[in-house]
Amino acid sequence: MSSARAAVGRSVASETPTGDPVVRMEGLVKRFPVRRGLRDMLLRPTQRQWAQVLDGVTCDVGRGEFLGLLGPNGAGKTTLLKILSTLVLPDAGRALVAGWDVTQEGAKVRAVVAPCLASERSLYWRLTARDNLTLAADLAGVPRREIPTRIEESLGAVGLTDTGTKMVGQFSSGMLQRLLIARALLTRPRLLMLDEPTRSLDPISAREFRRFLRDELVDRRGCAVLLATHNAEEAFELCDRVAVMNRGKLLAQGSAHLLAERFLGARFRVVTTTPRHPAVAELERRGAFVRLGDAVEEGDAWFAVTLRLGDAAAAPAVLHELVTRGVSVARFERVPLSLADLIESVLAPGGPAS
Repeated sequence: MSSARAAVGRSVASETPTGDPVVRMEGLVKRFPVRRGLRDMLLRPTQRQWAQVLDGVTCDVGRGEFLGLLGPNGAGKTTLLKILSTLVLPDAGRALVAGWDVTQEGAKVRAVVAPCLASERSLYWRLTARDNLTLAADLAGVPRREIPTRIEESLGAVGLTDTGTKMVGQFSSGMLQRLLIARALLTRPRLLMLDEPTRSLDPISAREFRRFLRDELVDRRGCAVLLATHNAEEAFELCDRVAVMNRGKLLAQGSAHLLAERFLGARFRVVTTTPRHPAVAELERRGAFVRLGDAVEEGDAWFAVTLRLGDAAAAPAVLHELVTRGVSVARFERVPLSLADLIESVLAPGGPAS
């Protein structure tokens, strides 16, 4: 697995979209002063400590692409979004959005970028949806004569046309999330940035919301989307690529499924009555797979064994060998990929950061 990790580490810069990207980040560096206690400030008034938040981040995002930012808390994801929003300036490197530099051409960048945080507190609950959007459009500098058209367009895009006169305080969580997206669409952005947009939604609402993001924003509008998430479904089903970050470094990027296979291997679950059959041990010695953990009792004398294969394409041959050698197999199924396992594997010793 170490060679696979090294290969992914080397390919970080190469697994990027083709053509002119909507976002181009080159060697972004950002550090913040460490907050000190009063005693330390009195004893060492001239001394300053710095925390490295971004350390040479290089990445592109193409038109109509979903890029997921993965990593533990403190990895630098939010700071990266703030730099692209022109809320924070980088200390080194550069970032371009639609060809404009976030440091030198902030006004032009803000005209094509829409940061959308998963927070209903930025909405006015005693106003209607249309009133909220009218206020937001005015503050965003949308020409007055275009505001009514933009509002109808945005409400229609998120499926809230019939609720435009309803007080926002009466909205469900899913409707609030859609209204936040509608507000972001008022400026017709080329880049939409989302920070855990489905964390307050129930599973059904979250799935519908993800489907809307894909169908309306990406497929229909061609908007690039940068998504910070801890949700496995969003990473594996919604994002075209994911970028794994830790301590300000971009460690690996690419398709979530391909990264998972490179770092974790293809995992399969075998349900059998003979988990200690000699054929199982022999195939493992030959390198056909690696057993992960002990057999887990399933009831009625059946046991579940998890196997890690180097390649999913080898699964039919492994199953054939087990059955022909007399191993009783009730089920042989792919184990769902775990986002936590992927992140831990990328961060582990021997990964790209090493």
